[in-house]
Amino acid sequence: MSLCDEARLKERRFRPWRPLAPLTPLLLTGCSGGPFRVFDPKGPVARASLNFTIIDVVVMAFIIVPTACFILWCIWRYRRSRAAAYSPGFSHSLKLEAVMWGIPIVVVAGLAYASYNGTFAVDPYGPHVLRMPARAGRSHPLKIDVVATDWQWLFIYPKQHVASVDRLVVPAGRNVEFRLTSTSVVNDFFIPQLTDMIDVMPGMRTKDAMRANGQGRYEGFAANFSGAGFSWMRFATDVVGKRGFAKFVRHAAAAPAALTYATFERFARPTINLDQRPRYFSAPAPHLFRRIVEASRNGKTYPVPPRLTEAMARDLRAGASYFSHPAASRGTSG
Repeated sequence: MSLCDEARLKERRFRPWRPLAPLTPLLLTGCSGGPFRVFDPKGPVARASLNFTIIDVVVMAFIIVPTACFILWCIWRYRRSRAAAYSPGFSHSLKLEAVMWGIPIVVVAGLAYASYNGTFAVDPYGPHVLRMPARAGRSHPLKIDVVATDWQWLFIYPKQHVASVDRLVVPAGRNVEFRLTSTSVVNDFFIPQLTDMIDVMPGMRTKDAMRANGQGRYEGFAANFSGAGFSWMRFATDVVGKRGFAKFVRHAAAAPAALTYATFERFARPTINLDQRPRYFSAPAPHLFRRIVEASRNGKTYPVPPRLTEAMARDLRAGASYFSHPAASRGTSG
């Protein structure tokens, strides 16, 4: 049997299943390990973002669905076999003009209004949704400095004088304000159930804010491809009560290693935290965040060792013993 005959035979075998081909993407839904996090908000910022997304989808569906139905109706109404009436002298219809121009104007005006409100409601530099109700976010906001390295997240609590690696701990019901920067490449900070995605850029400072309604553990991660360790650049976000937050601060303050700038320079070397084990520092140096930003502006870099990329190409797990925690000998505690 020739190759052409074999190809025809295979084609005949699969021909009955062709109508089902458009449904194959549905099989990919089994790849998700849990619920869709963006559809399960646990804070006012994430909830507002979801609400405005739903508004956009509904409004666009209001345009797309009738338009698609109208096209199908025209195809059926004026098909050749039907011998529909031919009107070469047609030039104008007030009803048709009102529909073609009136609906888009109303839709654009509605979207403009929703976009205006949404822009300020979830503005990362001062989201309005965190101001309502007035008693929400009790006391002063918790301020946290976020530094993205290759490939870990460093969270500095300036007023609490502690820092954590790959673990963010915040109290429930309290507003949280972030300052964010990166040591090397542009990345994105994202906690789908709590706050929107925000760029994290070297030599620059961006801001973000959020509040968690209740206690729980949520996943945050880097939403930009940033090199060999991107897949492991995740962090646990623990929302705890007042006592739980105080316990976290005491635990981190007991870490033997103080976070000086020299310690940070060693920490910022490209490191893949394969087992995502959190670590802690005590006594961060004053104005450390500002110094990191200034150093990046002055050209400070942290090159990726060639042997790291070679090990990644061969087998990431094989290199885990060396690359998982090269900072372990720096005196940090877990």
